[in-house]
Amino acid sequence: MQREHARREIDFSGSLWGYTEITVVPNNANLRTIHLHARQCTIHLVTVASHQADFVHCDPLSNVNISTPQDYEGELSIAVPKEVSLRQLGQSGHPTASGVLSETATPEPQTPGPSFQTPAGPEFMPIVVHIEYSLRNPVDGIQFVLPTDAYPYRVPHAFTTPSSPDAARCWVPCIDNPWEKCTWEFEFVVPRYLEEADPVQQSDDGDFGEPNGSIPTVVVCTGDLVEQVSHPNNSNKTIFLFSQTVLTSVQHVAFAAGPFHVYQIPSEPTMEEAAGAAQPVMHAFCLPGHESMLHTSTSFLRLAMNFYSTDFGSYPFGSYKIVAVDDLPAQRFDAATLSLVTVDLLHGDDAIEQVVETRQALSHALASQWMGINILPKTWSDTWLVNGLSLYITSLFIRKLLGNNEYRYRLKRDMQRVVEWDNGSMPPICQPQHLDPPDSVTLPFVNLKAPLVLHILDRRLGKSGTSLGLSRVLPKIFLSAISGELLNNALSTHSFLRTCRKVSGADLRTFAEQWIYGSGCPAFGFTATFNRKKMAVEITMRQDAPAYRAHEHSGVSKMLLKPVPFFEGQMTVRIHEADGTPYEHVLDIRSTFKRYEVPFNTKYKRIRRNTKRYLARQQAAQAAAEGDAEAVEAMGLIDMGFGLEIWENEKERENWKVADWTEEDEQVMSGATYEWIRMDADFEWIAAIAFEQPDFMWVSQLQRDRDVVAQLEAVHALAKQPTAIVSSTFTKTVLVTNYYYRIRCEAALALVQCAIRALDFLGLFHLFKLFLRYCYDPEDPAQDLFAHTYVPKPNDFSDLSEYSVRKSLVHAISRVRFENGKTPTVVRQFLVDQLRYNDNTANPYSDTFYICTLISCVACALVPTASPERGELLREEVRSEQTAEDVNWLKQAVEEVNRYKSMDRLIPSPHNVVTIAVLEVSRYVHSGGRLTYLFTIIREGNYTQVRIAAFDGLFMSKQWYTPAIMRYILAVMANDPCRVVRRHVARCVCQSLALLVTMGEMKNGLKDSESLLIEEDGSIPEKAKENKKSDVDLMIKVLRKDREIGKNEVLREFLMPIVLAPNVDHEVRWGIIKLADLVLRGVEEAPPKVTIHLPPTPVVEQPPPIKLPPKPVARPVKGGGQPTRNPLVAAPAPPKLRIAPGGSQVRASPSATPIATAPRVTSTVPPPPTAKVKPKPKARQSIANGVKTPQVPKAQSGGMSLNDLRACRNALKKLRLHKNAVLFLQPVDPVRDHAPNYYEVIKNPMDLSTMSAKLEEGMYKDRFAFEADFRLMVANAKQYSSHGTYAHTEAINFEIFFEKLWNRINKTLEVAGKTSESRSTVPQIDTTKQPPSKPTVEAPTTTPTAPAPQQRRVVKLKVGGAQAKTAGKAQEKPESPYEAPPPYVDDGSHDLLQEVIAIERERNEEKRHRKTKEVVRDVSPSRASGSAPPGKRRKHNVDGDDDILALATPLSRKDKANASHVPPGTSTPVPEPSVIPTLKIIPPTAKSKKEKAPEPAEIPAPAIEAPRTSNKGKEKETYNDQVVPSKPRPAATTTPLNEKKCRDILRAISRLTEYHIFGQPVDPVRDGCPTYFDEIAHPMDFGTMSQKLTEGKYVTMEEFAKDAELVFSNCRQFNPPTTYPVNCADAVDKVFKREWNRALEKKLSWAEKRSLQGLMTSLVKDEISFVFREPVDPVLLGIPTYFQIIPKKDARDLRTIRQKLDTDKYDSTEAFEADMDLMIRNAITFNGAESEVGQIAAIVRDKYKDMLSNIKCGGGTKRRKEGDGKGTPQPTKKAKLG
Repeated sequence: MQREHARREIDFSGSLWGYTEITVVPNNANLRTIHLHARQCTIHLVTVASHQADFVHCDPLSNVNISTPQDYEGELSIAVPKEVSLRQLGQSGHPTASGVLSETATPEPQTPGPSFQTPAGPEFMPIVVHIEYSLRNPVDGIQFVLPTDAYPYRVPHAFTTPSSPDAARCWVPCIDNPWEKCTWEFEFVVPRYLEEADPVQQSDDGDFGEPNGSIPTVVVCTGDLVEQVSHPNNSNKTIFLFSQTVLTSVQHVAFAAGPFHVYQIPSEPTMEEAAGAAQPVMHAFCLPGHESMLHTSTSFLRLAMNFYSTDFGSYPFGSYKIVAVDDLPAQRFDAATLSLVTVDLLHGDDAIEQVVETRQALSHALASQWMGINILPKTWSDTWLVNGLSLYITSLFIRKLLGNNEYRYRLKRDMQRVVEWDNGSMPPICQPQHLDPPDSVTLPFVNLKAPLVLHILDRRLGKSGTSLGLSRVLPKIFLSAISGELLNNALSTHSFLRTCRKVSGADLRTFAEQWIYGSGCPAFGFTATFNRKKMAVEITMRQDAPAYRAHEHSGVSKMLLKPVPFFEGQMTVRIHEADGTPYEHVLDIRSTFKRYEVPFNTKYKRIRRNTKRYLARQQAAQAAAEGDAEAVEAMGLIDMGFGLEIWENEKERENWKVADWTEEDEQVMSGATYEWIRMDADFEWIAAIAFEQPDFMWVSQLQRDRDVVAQLEAVHALAKQPTAIVSSTFTKTVLVTNYYYRIRCEAALALVQCAIRALDFLGLFHLFKLFLRYCYDPEDPAQDLFAHTYVPKPNDFSDLSEYSVRKSLVHAISRVRFENGKTPTVVRQFLVDQLRYNDNTANPYSDTFYICTLISCVACALVPTASPERGELLREEVRSEQTAEDVNWLKQAVEEVNRYKSMDRLIPSPHNVVTIAVLEVSRYVHSGGRLTYLFTIIREGNYTQVRIAAFDGLFMSKQWYTPAIMRYILAVMANDPCRVVRRHVARCVCQSLALLVTMGEMKNGLKDSESLLIEEDGSIPEKAKENKKSDVDLMIKVLRKDREIGKNEVLREFLMPIVLAPNVDHEVRWGIIKLADLVLRGVEEAPPKVTIHLPPTPVVEQPPPIKLPPKPVARPVKGGGQPTRNPLVAAPAPPKLRIAPGGSQVRASPSATPIATAPRVTSTVPPPPTAKVKPKPKARQSIANGVKTPQVPKAQSGGMSLNDLRACRNALKKLRLHKNAVLFLQPVDPVRDHAPNYYEVIKNPMDLSTMSAKLEEGMYKDRFAFEADFRLMVANAKQYSSHGTYAHTEAINFEIFFEKLWNRINKTLEVAGKTSESRSTVPQIDTTKQPPSKPTVEAPTTTPTAPAPQQRRVVKLKVGGAQAKTAGKAQEKPESPYEAPPPYVDDGSHDLLQEVIAIERERNEEKRHRKTKEVVRDVSPSRASGSAPPGKRRKHNVDGDDDILALATPLSRKDKANASHVPPGTSTPVPEPSVIPTLKIIPPTAKSKKEKAPEPAEIPAPAIEAPRTSNKGKEKETYNDQVVPSKPRPAATTTPLNEKKCRDILRAISRLTEYHIFGQPVDPVRDGCPTYFDEIAHPMDFGTMSQKLTEGKYVTMEEFAKDAELVFSNCRQFNPPTTYPVNCADAVDKVFKREWNRALEKKLSWAEKRSLQGLMTSLVKDEISFVFREPVDPVLLGIPTYFQIIPKKDARDLRTIRQKLDTDKYDSTEAFEADMDLMIRNAITFNGAESEVGQIAAIVRDKYKDMLSNIKCGGGTKRRKEGDGKGTPQPTKKAKLG
């Protein structure tokens, strides 16, 4: 767009018609359609370049449908006629005059952000689009205020309004985009006068003259007024012409038309105009009747204009106008050169409070012309910057207007609000990833925090840089906008920070990440102590981040809200030392905890009273007392309270009950080395700062520090420690007029904390004494102030400071309470007297707001403030405790309030604020006709704010959702003429439901969940959050099921018609949708499908193809190695093995051998026939006689053996945990890792995650392929990173670790392979010792389709070289509904496991071995040195913690019962005959010299476990399922009775008020429950329990607890839920459980604790333990990845363990030892066992192990452990030898 010319005619009856001409510059020769925004308009004619054009106009809100959403490109689509030719002018490489061109034919209406850059291309001739349209009774965009029956005296006028985000398109066809700018020309045709002319006054030429007393119609519009002329055809109409030559968005165009009174704001005569530049013309407009307030409210704007122009650059437009209109939905609407404000901002000469608010709002409106109208945010995420800068420069003007004290006080208050608000619920103020406008919920927070962020940025720029802060930055930005250097006048956060960096030279990246792009505020805790040896102040700093802690366990929340975990920066500390000189020091905050040593500058070690400075001060004080004016002024600079007459007079001090410091206090004060300390003295942090220092230092800070913020901090700190000294100090602060009036008000409010019984209500006495200055003095000087009638003097508010202090005193007095939460009688009577005797006849100022304060204080005194724990807020327990005195006072208060209400009806106060205050009181006084009175107020005709207050009172009651009232409320939301009322009612409907539930006005059904929350110990915040969420869900369910709300027929009937109505306000629609979502259950709908296109990964790996064999053939296997596998059948996992002790091993053949060997055994029994089945490629399982065999694991589909797979997994796990593995965990990202050309250099990338994926996908043939990929990964790192770089060094260290690990794995697997080969050739068959009836058989290897066995016998083999022990007897197959598991296949894991066990045994000789009762036999060949004598029992190795032991693949408990035993050497199921005889194999090798010949061992044949039977009854055997015996069920433990603890429990619960009903047995007659013993069979009470304790009838603690539970269960059984007895039972039960847990809490004995403390002391003193004394600091030690390898929750050190020991966190010595072991394990895991730290860890471990063994049981334990490590332990005497 280049230009838009609009002509409109307004008739003030709700209609507007005219035309608009839009000049468009095409940038494409194929332009065929023009899309524009136009809502609510009726389009009559459209022409393009004077040719009539076809168009389509569709208003999306005219026919809203909830089921078929539609997407509109624009409401008005215009087809470019064929007659229009687009003529090219030439090439254009720059934007057009508008500065914006879209990439398409015309700018896209939905473009979320601006498109500033235009590619170079052809430029065409502009074309003019002419649109004729009309509006009739518009809903949005333009507001017609007309007289009605309810408001007959309203002045008709019309104006544009920001009623919706798309308000601009509702009154003019346009491109509704803030970044689409053009020049404007406006032409308005309006009636000359709105009143009808008198026919008598008709002139000779037929025209009517000016009506008597009428005001002509005026049009005020964006731009400059060009001319005002009469209509050429109708003299009763006037034409106004405006022109806006500055490029302006349609969203910043506004106008107002009506009979406005005009006031020209005069120029300042004293201003020195620069170079003849004229001041901008400024006008103010208001409706008739407000002329007297216009001058008072707007005259200061000239001062603001001059301030902004001088400090930030010239005004960007030609003129400025401000118009006060009626019924504006917002406080202001800022447009170019024009601001529309609500008439409520106007005030008269006698106003006090409203002056500050009006000046703040209007000065901000003017500042928005510079920042917000002329300069726009570049994207929606930059809204914080534009809004913040406009508010920032407004605050600078307020500082000039109201003073620096007001400016700093407001800053401090705003910072406190931000800290309370930004606790994790608010997002960052700048979110670049968000393309939508900021949410209306978070926008107020952004507007609050943004100027504060700019303030601390200004402070930091002034300190760290070379500039003067933002005062040098902002003029440059405004100058670039005026000169055109700032493209499209759009300011981004990035460009702003870049400008700051250029001007100041400061690096703002950390600042931006923390305060702009991050959320949350830090919370600091400071303590300070003086070190006399070092002559330094030691300041300890702790930092916390509440926002980060709230989302610490939610990754999604941390990603969206970006809470900052830690804030960095510099903080200024100001120490006022002993000589009175303040010294500033800078603390560099770089960690969450640090102790700073701040040097002390003065030579005095304490505040001496005989110093020269002190003596000089005393002399000045004496001179000031004698009347020396200069001395008085000098003393005022030292002590703000000096010279207070009543404070110096001893008699007056007694009358005021002034408290003095005691001698002890004086001694402490004289010994102080400094006077006070201020943290963050320069206001550089938005943080909660908690600093502790003695009260006398706070008093010194309050009395002697001139900074208003320091005084405010001192008042707040002293209010937390109420004493008589503090009360006197606050009283003195209120009396001294040198203090800023806001500090005096804060001190008055703080006196409430001293109005407590512990101080004999000294604070209340001082409040009355202070207020007595505004009342007539009592006749008796010694009059008791608590019995005095306070009759105020006539009001005189000339001194505004005293007026504010007086209001604060009334507020403070009304907040005084007794312990029971009630207001004292003297306070209530005081408030009534102030209302009754108020006299404002001689006051030049209005007392309206003072009366409102008194009425609000009466309402405050009506409300008791008892704590919820007392139960006084629960409706079930409310008791009528009002005395006759209370009733009398309430009657007096209501009479006085009603009197002021009647006065306000006769003589209205400004904006009826008195009536609003009366309505607030009526919320607490439940009178009978209250609802009727509210309905007389909420109807049309009353003032808008009064109606809003009445609606608030209605929503506070539970009567509003009755059908009749609900129908009225829905009608108000849909049809009320006031938009403000409609929106307020729609917002309050949802809020009222939650408020009523909280107040207990509705049955919420949340009692059960609340009782669950009470029983929680509070240690699990996540559960609390879940319970809180479940409470909300439960509340919603209750609302939906409620007959008056969720089932409300009126609500269901009218809800959706209002939502779908086209003329409903958008905020009202949104409020009703939220209400519907709350009380109605929505229809389930399918979620939208989201398609995400991911870029291809750099590494593309294809798995090798699997060739299926034509048919598996069963045949005997010969030779060594593993058997051939069928690729269709998975290698079955071996069952859990029984490990033979004594170093016996099971060796596996090398994985590279293709064929495995089984012992060849001859047999006379023929093998069973093999079923031939053709393999199916798609079959996942093969079936043999109904038995399914599992499929081949995917990880082994490439041919990798099971041993190699487990070894690779183990290696990969340890590689990932290594400290050098950080760079190799995931693929290289060229952007993240700053390696843009990585994939150009490295053609075959590799990383650990890819290796893991390939391993699990079966893409490795063997472990050597895995090794090759690792070496490729390391080679890539060395190739890309040059020698000496961090990545290159990490790769070398990682490779060294891999070499050690891989060599150990290779040796283990090779040894296991050799053992398997030798074992496959040694066994021979000896049939001489076999019974003739048992023939030998050859065990053939068959396919999985072999038939399953029906019965089998155990085959006994006697193998040479070693013994093999197993557990197995002849078994029969049990009948089971489950399918049998596949038979075991020996793939080498037996021998590999035994080899690993031997290695682990040699390393860990001290590990425990379990003993068994049965005689154990060897399973497989083992070393002779590890064999035990026959008949003796062996220990079983139960240590399976190491990852390498995973090669054994232990069975689960479920599998133990079905474990089957298979001979080694077969990889496929072995066909079994119906009967398999037992064979004995005699070993041909010689016996060991040290051992006897082993007995024949049994080798079980493959079968499903059958009922076990003895083998000829000769031997007892052990079975595989006995290797890891199941854990026995723990027996019910009982605790011996501890009478003292039981007495303590009874004593604790007897203190409860609810205890009395359980303290004695139930008496049916006395307690009114005649059927009690019919329902309760076993009555119990605490009195009976106490008697049983005395008589010794309890033996265990559990018996005592059982009786207590009986008390509560009896109560809940007899009484209905939610009754008083049940509530009492819940309360007592809660306390009982808490005390019971304390009584049973396990702790170390005193002797054990002292022993362990002595151990810790000795260990810390030992020099070798220096590594473990303090917690690991990754930043200090330069190991940033420490907590990635060692989780924070597992980090241990000696100091942490000692703290846990001292605080009784250990319940046993074993728990203490576990923490010590964890500390050592962490050190070895992170550093490696061979490192220096690892060696130190081993030494420390040995030391504390020795100490612990002595603590436990002397040396016996040590000797037993040494005995456990022997290979051949002797059996116990009780063992039965077989």
